[in-house]
Amino acid sequence: MAHQAVVIRTVNALCSPESYDAVYHRPSHDARMPSIEDLHQIVDRLRAVLFPGFFGEEEMTLEAMPYVLGSALLEVQSLLVEQIKRGYCFTCKNQGRDCKDCEERSQAQAEGFIASLPEIRRLLATDVVAAYEGDPAAKSPQETIFSYPSIKALTNYRIAHQLHILGADLIPRIITELAHSATGIDIHPGTVIGERFFIDHGTGTVIGETSVIGDNVRLYQGVTLGAKSFLRDASGALVKGIPRHPIIEDDVIIYAGATILGRVRIGRGSIIGANVWLIHDVEPGSVVLQSEHARPVIEINGDLRDTRARVTGVVRAEIGPAG
Repeated sequence: MAHQAVVIRTVNALCSPESYDAVYHRPSHDARMPSIEDLHQIVDRLRAVLFPGFFGEEEMTLEAMPYVLGSALLEVQSLLVEQIKRGYCFTCKNQGRDCKDCEERSQAQAEGFIASLPEIRRLLATDVVAAYEGDPAAKSPQETIFSYPSIKALTNYRIAHQLHILGADLIPRIITELAHSATGIDIHPGTVIGERFFIDHGTGTVIGETSVIGDNVRLYQGVTLGAKSFLRDASGALVKGIPRHPIIEDDVIIYAGATILGRVRIGRGSIIGANVWLIHDVEPGSVVLQSEHARPVIEINGDLRDTRARVTGVVRAEIGPAG
C-alpha cells in the first residue's frame, strides 16, 4: 500500500493547476494533436512522387507511373486534410477563432498543395543540379537525390514552405523539424529560398524564419542565418513576425561556421569565409574573411594566453585580436 500512496500523492501533484498550467494542451472541440507518424507517411509518399523510382516500394515503370502517382496522391490528400485540420484546431482557440470552417479550409489547402507539386518538383530539380555541380565528390545528380542530406532537408522544406504559404498552422514546422532531426539542417518553413540552392555537408546549418535567399546560393555546414535579438514593445512583450533575418542575394557562397545575424543584406556574388561573424551589410562582389593577423587565445583563470603555449584549462574564447 505504501507504493500506492506514493503514486497517489504524485498524481495529485501533477494534476494541480500550478503544475500543469504551462504544459497542458487543452483540446478545442475534442481535436487531437497532429500525428507525427502520419506526417512521416505523407512526406515519404511525397518524396516518392517527387523523385519517382528513387523511393517507395512500388515498381516505377513509365507505364505504371500514372497509376502509382495517382494512388499515392489520393492517400496523401486524405491524410493531409486531417493533419491540416488538427494543426488549425491546435491554434484556433488561442487566435479567437470558432473553427466552424475547419474542414472546408483544410480541404481547400490540401487541394491547393497537391496542385503545387509540379512547381515543387521543378525547384527541387534545380537543387539537385546545384548539389551535383557544387560538390566535386558527387558522381551523378542521382546520387545526390538518394543520399545527400541537403536534398532530403530541402524536400521537406519545399513541401513545408508551400503549406506555410497556403496558411496551414503548425504542420509546416513539424515537417521541417522531421528533416532537422534526421539531417542536422534546420530550415524554418517561412524562409524564402530561390532556385539552385545547395548546402554542402549541412550539419549544424540554421536558417531563420524571415531569411530570404536568392538563386544559386551555396552554404556549407554550420552556417547560421539568424536574428540578433528579440525586440520588445512598450509593455515589455516580445515583438514577433517582423523581418529579422538576413537577405542573401544571388550567387553567394557562405563557408563553414559563418554566422550572419539581423536584417542585413549580403550582396550578389559575395563570398563569406569560414567562421566569419557578420552583423552589417556586404556590398555585391565582396570577399569577407577573418583577419590574417588574428591569433587564437584561451582564457585560463582570467589570464589570456597564446594557444601556441602548452596549457590546460577551460576554453572560453576562441578568437582574439592581434597582440
